[in-house]
Amino acid sequence: MRFIHLADVHLGAVPDRGCPWSGKREEEIWETFRRVIAGIRENPVDLLFIAGDLFHRQPLLRELKEVNYLFSTIPDTRVYLMAGNHDYMKQDSFYHKFEWAPNVVFFREESLSCVKDEKLEVYVYGLSYHHQEITRPLYDGAAPGEGEGLHILLAHGGDVKHSPIDIHGLAAAGFDYLALGHIHKPQVLLQDLAAYPGALEPIDRNDLGPHGYIEGWLEKGRIKTKFVPFACRSYEQILLILREDSTQYSVQEMLKMDIARKGVRNIYRVILQGFRSPELLLIPEKLKELGYVTEVLDESRPSYDLEELGKRYSGTLIGDYIAYFQAKDRSVVEEKALYYGLQALLETSR
Repeated sequence: MRFIHLADVHLGAVPDRGCPWSGKREEEIWETFRRVIAGIRENPVDLLFIAGDLFHRQPLLRELKEVNYLFSTIPDTRVYLMAGNHDYMKQDSFYHKFEWAPNVVFFREESLSCVKDEKLEVYVYGLSYHHQEITRPLYDGAAPGEGEGLHILLAHGGDVKHSPIDIHGLAAAGFDYLALGHIHKPQVLLQDLAAYPGALEPIDRNDLGPHGYIEGWLEKGRIKTKFVPFACRSYEQILLILREDSTQYSVQEMLKMDIARKGVRNIYRVILQGFRSPELLLIPEKLKELGYVTEVLDESRPSYDLEELGKRYSGTLIGDYIAYFQAKDRSVVEEKALYYGLQALLETSR
């Protein structure tokens, strides 16, 4: 027995809205989902679990038909599907009356139910969100029913606004695997027993690192799992350390080399740190032109000698300004205020 565990596909999402590549990312999310289905056709699995948020919003009827067609192309794979907090079943949702392909099981109710796969002796438990936020712990008290075989629970949530989940309690209840959804970062909570596959494709600049799905199989009567990276891009951070001799051009060259090394298809947040010449005025837009760069965070500081400047300008506004900040245990914001303000004062004095 083999299965694939997906969650948080978010079809219809438009990541990085406003960036030149955002429209392309919307289609890439669909294309990666199609690639999963194509992979199942080539190398069949018995079960496909989708633990909520297949769609980023209420699905359109044509979108449900498109997904259902894809499912129909893998007739020997039983698909188990639930609605999450993003694609929850509103009163007028097309989910309510949609007729799925024969190999698809859609959990329609907001209370837990169980479906037995007679061929594999597998019992699958699930429900669907009917509300965008659910503070009740819907899965509390859930336990496998009677019957020999594997008992697998699909569960979406895990925070205070989206059905808190007692992972250890469910594991102790006797489930063989907890197929979780809602958290976008892939994470294994209990080895081979409870895991979030994360978003199939990253949909937010904070979804850093690899994304994909979980593959599972039966080995000596126990479920074994592994994470399979599958996204066509990932969000990454690049840290550039500036020096006193850094220039706009040298920083651009550093960024070019890092992007080439880490992958030109990935999407980057660039962080600038270190001490730069006070005269250097960086132009972030020039850095954004070098690849898929969503933002440039300048945390670098001018290389002022505060002790020397404090002595030189003692008794002046500049000296008092330096003394005020030196007497404080400075926060990040105050640190920036010190250097930005000092630079403005020095330029004015000149």
